[in-house]
Amino acid sequence: MPRLVALVLVLLYATPGVAETWRPETVGILAGMDRLFRDAETRSVKVRANDRYFRISKSGDELTLLRSSGPAPRNRPEDAIPHSRVVSGSNDITTAWLADGTDRYAHGVLGDTIEAAALKVRTATGKTASFTVRSDSVLEDLIPRLVDVDGDGRDEIIVVRSHKDAGAAVLLLGLRGNRLVRLAESVAIGTSNRWLNPIGAADFDGDGQAEVAAVETPHIGGKLLLLKIDGRRLREVGRYTGYSTHVIGSTELEMFAVTDINGDGAPEIILPTQDRMELRAISFAGGKLVVLAVAKLFRPVTTAILAEDVDGNGTPDILFGDQGGYLNIIRR
Repeated sequence: MPRLVALVLVLLYATPGVAETWRPETVGILAGMDRLFRDAETRSVKVRANDRYFRISKSGDELTLLRSSGPAPRNRPEDAIPHSRVVSGSNDITTAWLADGTDRYAHGVLGDTIEAAALKVRTATGKTASFTVRSDSVLEDLIPRLVDVDGDGRDEIIVVRSHKDAGAAVLLLGLRGNRLVRLAESVAIGTSNRWLNPIGAADFDGDGQAEVAAVETPHIGGKLLLLKIDGRRLREVGRYTGYSTHVIGSTELEMFAVTDINGDGAPEIILPTQDRMELRAISFAGGKLVVLAVAKLFRPVTTAILAEDVDGNGTPDILFGDQGGYLNIIRR
């Protein structure tokens, strides 16, 4: 999409309008809080602070933090890069991981200067397949995101590919036979050492086709992008300025949540503004950006953002940690 057209989209569609006001409450305060996650084994929401773990406990209407165990240990492939996540799937890919660490792209926004040269998967048939990028690029990422973008019942993988001279792009991979191949890729940012953070894929605008969402340059005037598959390209169909999903040097890439907060069947994206001092719940239903809800914050967001029903009323609550060690909840 030409930049002029993208600018017109921002001007036409990025006006918040009348939004609901969300008021965060404090669940607890933990010095050194650096991780908020849903424990897959216990299905509880947990927090890590100074290498200790806590879970959210409910008593009546009160939510508190209690000491807890950490997540169950998991075997990691020996060639997985540091800080990365090994991801499980249930379609044609059972496991995916970023592998073959290299220091040939010394950007270092994700906690170190080691990036992946390859993405590897184990298939449902027990085979291993890999996709290795050229020597002039790396996979500047920590999470292979398994999604079914085209609705064919097979897994696609969203990952960030950073080019030596052109910076980051969204890369979509998938299995074709026993080979892991490039299906589509977005246009790179255009400048070296410029990164983007994928959010995921869903039918955000309700048109029956999935879009890939990402935040480009989350540290420098971050732009929320929507991309559609167009042959071998991921074509930009929306660009909206003023958002962030990452802190430089952090390994936390999930500073957002995707959930349907208004029951219209199309998921919304909940993410911080550029300064991380405000949360917005954004709808793209009908192809227009509408801010449905806003939460003004006292301290910048620093952890993942979760949409989990922790108070048991059947509606996902919004949880996040901030720079002061406060664990916050927006009850819904």
